[in-house]
Amino acid sequence: MNLEVPNKFKGVLKTAYTAAEVLLRPISRKYDVGEHTYPKELDILAAALSGANNASGGAIGGATSSREKEIPGAKKVLKNGGNMANCLNIQGISYGDVGLLLSFPGQGLGNAAIAAVSNDEQLKKFGKMWAAMAITEPNVGSDSAAITTTARKEGNNYILNGEKIFVTSGERADCVVVWATLDKGIGRAAIKSFIVLRSNLGMKLERVEKKLGIRASDTAAFVLTDCVVPGTDLLGNPEIDVKKGFGGVMETFDNTRPFVAAMALGCMQAAIERTREILSEKINLKDHKTPINKLKAAQAQFYRMEADYEAARLLVLRAAWMADNKVPNSMEASICKAKAGRVGVEITLKCVELCSSLGYSYKELLEKWGRDSKILDIFEGTQQIQQLIIARRMLGKGSSELK
Repeated sequence: MNLEVPNKFKGVLKTAYTAAEVLLRPISRKYDVGEHTYPKELDILAAALSGANNASGGAIGGATSSREKEIPGAKKVLKNGGNMANCLNIQGISYGDVGLLLSFPGQGLGNAAIAAVSNDEQLKKFGKMWAAMAITEPNVGSDSAAITTTARKEGNNYILNGEKIFVTSGERADCVVVWATLDKGIGRAAIKSFIVLRSNLGMKLERVEKKLGIRASDTAAFVLTDCVVPGTDLLGNPEIDVKKGFGGVMETFDNTRPFVAAMALGCMQAAIERTREILSEKINLKDHKTPINKLKAAQAQFYRMEADYEAARLLVLRAAWMADNKVPNSMEASICKAKAGRVGVEITLKCVELCSSLGYSYKELLEKWGRDSKILDIFEGTQQIQQLIIARRMLGKGSSELK
């Protein structure tokens, strides 16, 4: 793969960074303080960026499946497609504000699930809607396979019962992709995802959460009580396949984990660049020739942060490139998410420390980026879960063998 940004995406990337600096940064603190207030400024911006994304072959919340079947006899051409475009866009916009990125109309994480595993009819029906993703439950966090929300087949419909928490864009989205099990006794193979409209009977918004970071983004809790979902709104194969059932549902994460890692990249990049501006008045941060053991402590720390950022960036590009070229990328998606999530928190908080009282003050967005970055190491699978997935892939062990 070529590690340079593809020429066809440079215009879109420039638009994203311009929007981040000119439109998002100025309102970032406003919606951090005014939590749960919908950022009306995003309506016009979202339309403009959506047009640019469509021209590049991708959208912020959409993705192509990394496991689509190859067309027999077709010439194989290595390409940079929708997943790469998404990651570059997401990093650019997150450079402005991650919470505002997550608040863009029509760009929910549920859209990635619909793009990854929906059929043509579902894509036509739901493809233009704003879709949230509902996986986490009160007693089920990182272990997605342990969810207890049930789906019972009744005629041509499914009846869902359960509770979902920490649903990003849950209050604002048009529909929610809900994970539920068809049979608790079978285990993970019985877990399916369902597209649930806000108007479906039995779906109730319980509350909107107050959070440490990404405050511009609403995070909701739902209760499903005999919620009626048409059978046609089940994503993927309705049959329970003990060998493959959960794999199809988990494929969504192979697409979305690089997106979350890209959010961490944008946050890191913003913090690093602002720290460079603040410290450069008194410290030379362009001395890359002197051995690190002879540098001032602040210089050495800053160069380590730059190196960690660059490593994370290249891992994200690799995972996205694999998805665009239909190469299974489950391990690589977890690797980039684990790396970017961990160093994102370390770097943004270290930037706060290096800038001393200015970094901790509301005068700068550094403290906000430090708060925002923490969730990027948690949602879409915690650091520990990513390491577990990586270990399983490297050792060739299943979930029952390595817990």
